[in-house]
Amino acid sequence: MSVSTENGNQSPNPATHSISKFAAFIRHYAQPFTTSVRGGLNLIDRHKTTQVHALHPSDTSSPAKPTISSILSSSSNGAVSTSEEALLPYGLPATDLLEPPVDPHLKPVDFLAALSDVYRRLENCRGKNKSLVLLEQHSILRGLNDPKLLRRCLQAAREHAADVHSEVVLSSWLRYERREDELVGILSNVASASGYDSNSVFDCYRCQNGKMEATNVGISIGESDVCFRIGEGEIYCVRERIAALSRPLEAMLYGGFIESKRERIDFSEMGISVEGMRAVDVFSRTRRLDSVAPGVVLELLSFANRFCCEEMKSSCDETLASLVSNAENALILIDYGLEESANLLVASCLQVLLRELPSLLYNSKVRKIFCSPEGRERLAMAGHCSFLLYDFLTQVAMQERVTSEIMVMLLERLKECATEKWQKELALHQLGCVLLERKEYKEAQNCFEAAAEMGHVYSVVGVARTQYKQGKRFSAYKLINSLISEYKPVGWMYQELSLYNVGTKKILDMKTATELDPTLLFPYKYRAVAMVEESQIGQAILEINKVIGFKVSPDCLELRAWFFITLGDYEAALRDIRALLTLEPDYMMFGGKMRGDHLVELLSQGVLQWGPGDCWMQLYDQWSSVDDIGSLAVTHQMLVNDPRKSLLLFRQSLLLLRLNCQKAAMRCLRLARNHASSEHERLIYEGWILYDTGYREEALAKAELSISIQRSFEAFFLKAYTLADTTLDSVSSSHVIQLLEEALRCPSDSLRKGQALNNLGSIYVDCGKLELAADCYLKALDIKHTRAHQGLARVYHLKNQRKAAYDEMTKLIEKAQNKASAYEKRSEYCDRELANSDLSMATQLDPMRTYPYRFRAAVLMDDQSENEAVHELTKALAFKPDLQMLHLRAAFHESMGDFVSGLRDCEAALCLDPNHKDTLDLYNRIHGGAPNSHM
Repeated sequence: MSVSTENGNQSPNPATHSISKFAAFIRHYAQPFTTSVRGGLNLIDRHKTTQVHALHPSDTSSPAKPTISSILSSSSNGAVSTSEEALLPYGLPATDLLEPPVDPHLKPVDFLAALSDVYRRLENCRGKNKSLVLLEQHSILRGLNDPKLLRRCLQAAREHAADVHSEVVLSSWLRYERREDELVGILSNVASASGYDSNSVFDCYRCQNGKMEATNVGISIGESDVCFRIGEGEIYCVRERIAALSRPLEAMLYGGFIESKRERIDFSEMGISVEGMRAVDVFSRTRRLDSVAPGVVLELLSFANRFCCEEMKSSCDETLASLVSNAENALILIDYGLEESANLLVASCLQVLLRELPSLLYNSKVRKIFCSPEGRERLAMAGHCSFLLYDFLTQVAMQERVTSEIMVMLLERLKECATEKWQKELALHQLGCVLLERKEYKEAQNCFEAAAEMGHVYSVVGVARTQYKQGKRFSAYKLINSLISEYKPVGWMYQELSLYNVGTKKILDMKTATELDPTLLFPYKYRAVAMVEESQIGQAILEINKVIGFKVSPDCLELRAWFFITLGDYEAALRDIRALLTLEPDYMMFGGKMRGDHLVELLSQGVLQWGPGDCWMQLYDQWSSVDDIGSLAVTHQMLVNDPRKSLLLFRQSLLLLRLNCQKAAMRCLRLARNHASSEHERLIYEGWILYDTGYREEALAKAELSISIQRSFEAFFLKAYTLADTTLDSVSSSHVIQLLEEALRCPSDSLRKGQALNNLGSIYVDCGKLELAADCYLKALDIKHTRAHQGLARVYHLKNQRKAAYDEMTKLIEKAQNKASAYEKRSEYCDRELANSDLSMATQLDPMRTYPYRFRAAVLMDDQSENEAVHELTKALAFKPDLQMLHLRAAFHESMGDFVSGLRDCEAALCLDPNHKDTLDLYNRIHGGAPNSHM
C-alpha cells in the first residue's frame, strides 16, 4: 500500500520522465521507506546539548535575573515595549567563542568500509565472539544517532550473549534506552517476550545452566555418627553425608587429620552459628535450602567457600539471588556476593542496580562498587567486570554530566577493561573528550594521541583541539592539514581546519565543509553569528534557517531566537524558545545561565497574549501552512495553561515525530497516556506507544479494547493505521476503509479528520477508486489539510492530467513552510529539465532527503555516465549512510562489472539492515557469480 505521509515523503515516479533502461530499476530500488503518517521516524537523538556560548563566558559572576518589571516601560499610548538589554543580559554570541564539539564515539575515516568489515566478521563468527563484534558494531553506529538501529544491535548482542553477566548488562542497557517509552504493566510483558529484558537473572541462570532443582537424596539416614560443637551447642550429623559435600571435608573426616578419629569436632572457630551448621546438616541429607532464613543462607555461602562445597555454594547463590528485589537489599547483598565470589547473587544485584540508573550513580556505595579500582577488582573476582559493563555505565554517565568526577573514574575503568583494539581506541578517545571538556588539556592530549596511535584517526582532531587550547594554533593547523593530505577529505576535516585558519581562508574552509557534509551544524552557526557581528541580522536569520529547515536542534533554535530579540521581533523569538522547550523542557539559555521558561515569561510580556480560542485558531493556521515549529510553539503555550491536557500532548507527539525527534515525541506521548481522562483514551495512547516501539499486534489489541469501551475517532484511526502498515490485499484494504469511515463518523477536530481523509484517499488510490480518492482529498482541503494537495496531484497524474498535477503541487509549495518534500514530489509531473530544477531545490532545502540523489544517479546511469552516477551517490553517502543509496550503488557496480565494490556496498547496507531482502538477493548474486570477488 502506498501511504500518504505527513511529511510528504512520497517518491516521484521516474517513469514519467521517459527514462528507458534505469526507469524500472530506480522504481524498484530507489523508493524511500514508507514513513509514519503521523510523522517521519528517522530518529535524531542528540548525544548532548551544545549550548550557544555568550559573549563573555569567562565572566563567572551571575548578574541578577531580570524581572518582568525591569523589561517593561509604558509609552504614551499605553503600549508595552521590551528592553533588548534585559532580554539579552549576557550579550550576543561571538564567533571567537564558537566551536564544534569533538564527537565522543568511534568515527572511522571510511565509515562505509568499517560497516562492510563488521558485517563480514559478523557473518564468519559465532557465540561469544559474535556478541563482541555486535558491540563493536553498536559503537561504530552511535555516530548515526539512530536509536532503533542501536537497539537492534543490542538486541542481537543479547541473543548471542555467552554468560549471565552479559545478559544482565545488555538487558539493562536495552531497558535504559527505552526508558522514555516504557510504561509499567504495558511494555514489560511484551518486552520480556521479545527478548528485550530478563525479568529475573535467576530465570536467566536456569535457562543457561539447565534445571537447578536438586534431587532429594532422602532423609532416612540411620544413626548420626559425628557431632559438631559450636560454643555450647551440638549438631549431630552423618559423617558420610558431610564428607560428601566437598573434598576438603572428606579429607578432614576420613583422611589423616585428627578430626577423622573424633566423634565430636569443635567448629566454634569456623565462623558458623548453630543454626547455620544445622542447615549444613539438612543440606547434606536433602540437597535443599527450603525454609532457611536469608541470614543463615549467607552463613552457608561463607562456609561453602571455606570448604569448597560447590554444590552448596550454587544453591546458596541461587537462593540469595532470588531474594534481590530492590536497590536497598541489592546494595546490602552485593557486598556479600563480591566477598564470596557468588556469581549469580552479584548478577542479580547488578540487574537491580543497573535498572535504577542514572539516579543510583550518585549513591556513594554504588560509586565505590563501580568507580573505584578496588571495586573493579572485586567485580572481576566475582566474574562481573567487563568492557561491556563499563561501556554501558559511561554512556549513562555521559548523558548526565560529562565533566563529572564519576565520568572520569568510569572511563578509567573502561580503559582498564579494554582488550580489543577498538575498545582501547574508544576508551582513550572518550576519556580525551571528557578531559577536554574539563579543560585538562595536557591529559586530554595524551589520551587523544594514544587513541590516534592505536589507529583511531579521528582522535587527531582531539590532539589538534587540545594543542589549540594550549596556544599552539599552527601545530593544530598542520595536524589537520596532514589529515586532509593523507586521507580522502570529509566534511569534519575542513570544519576542524577552519578553527585554526583566519579571515577568508576560514570562510572557505567552512564552505568546503558544508559542500562535503551539508548536515554539519557548526558552519551555519558560525556564518550566522559572523553576519550578526557585521550587523546583517536578516542575513544571519536566513543562514540559520537553512539548517533549521532540515535538522531541528535546540542550539540552532536558541541562536535564531537571539537574532529575533536583537531585531525586536519578540513574537518570533518566543515561538522559537517555546519550540525549543518542547524538545528539551529543562534547556538553559545563554550558555546555561537562564532557564528557558524564565525567558519565555519575560518575552511574553512584550507580545499580544492569546486566549484559548486564539490558540486553536493559530494552531489551525500553523498546521495548515505545514509550519511544524510554529505548531509546536502554539501547543507549548496551550499546555502552559493546561499542562495535563492529554489531547495537546498527543498533538505535540505527532509534530515531534514529523520533525524526527522521537525521544521528545515519546516523552509527550507517555505524558498524554499518564494524563488521559478516561480508560478508552489511555488505551489509545498505549497503543501508539506500542506501535512506535515495534509491537503492532499489541497496538492493535489496545485499539480494539478501546473501541469495545467507547467508539472514538482516535481508536478507529489507530486500528486502521496499524492494519495499513502492511502490504494490503483487496480484503484488508476494504477493512481499513471501513475503519477510517467509522473514524470520520466520530467526533474529532478538523486537524485529525483532515489526516484521516488524506489516508482514506491514499487507500482509494491504491484500490483504483480515483473519484472517491479525489473526493476525500477535496474534503480534506476544505478543512485546510494542506498536504492533501499532494494526494490530489497523484489522482490527476493517474488520470494523465500532468499539468493539473503539477499545478496542484505548486499550490502546496506556495502554502507550505516546509517545501522540500513538495518540490521533490512535483518533479514527477514535469519534463526532465524542470524535474532536475525541482530536485535541486529539494536537495538545497533538505540535503538529507535521499530520493533526489538516487533519481539523478539513475538518470546519469541511463545516459551511460556510469562514473558520474556512482559519484552522485558517493557524494551523498559521505554524510548520510543510507541503505537504499548503498543498494543502488551496489547495483551500479554490478552492472559495471566492479564486483568487489558491489559486495562492499551490499555488506555496508546489510550492516544497517541484515534482513533487507533486495540487498540480500543482490549480495548473493554478486557473491555467487563473481569469481574471486569477495575480499
